[in-house]
Amino acid sequence: MATDHPGANDDPHADSVRLALPAESWGIAAVQRRCWGETADDAALTLLEGIDLDTMAATWHRAISRPPEASWRVLVAVAGGQVVGLATTLPSQDPDADPGTDGAIDELVVDPTARRRGHGSRLLNACVDTLRADGFTRVRHWLRADDDLRRIFLTDAGWAADGAHREIGSEDDAIRMKQIRLHTAID
Repeated sequence: MATDHPGANDDPHADSVRLALPAESWGIAAVQRRCWGETADDAALTLLEGIDLDTMAATWHRAISRPPEASWRVLVAVAGGQVVGLATTLPSQDPDADPGTDGAIDELVVDPTARRRGHGSRLLNACVDTLRADGFTRVRHWLRADDDLRRIFLTDAGWAADGAHREIGSEDDAIRMKQIRLHTAID
């Protein structure tokens, strides 16, 4: 039976983005693990071999329940009551960042089985809204230099490369990854 008041027919499992709950740490870790495994590059596979799902879930639980600062957030994309994507927002940790101005999106992934359904766009918009509410006016995001799909996704949304690049990896140099930084104004 349909009713006329707003929200009466809303699907409780509708696609949405919101702050993550500590109880979702397993779902978040599983999505991250599938996304990392999908890259099939040596760095991702080596990292996956060295970290079990329990450890990843515990790390996400701490990040959600005890973030280092109030402006560090974990957001999730949800569909059908399940976590299908995640993103993290925080003040930019880059040495050239203005701490009061520059925010960052650190992690931004959508489960491979849930892509092309708007979850990435919803996550990106929620990240920008969250960072804006925290007082930031610019946002930065590092991505693998060869991640053309993510670069296109972000540039189509108005982001641009700012010329910064870096190489990150393990302390023993067994894992190395080249990254570029994109940015956008959100004021």
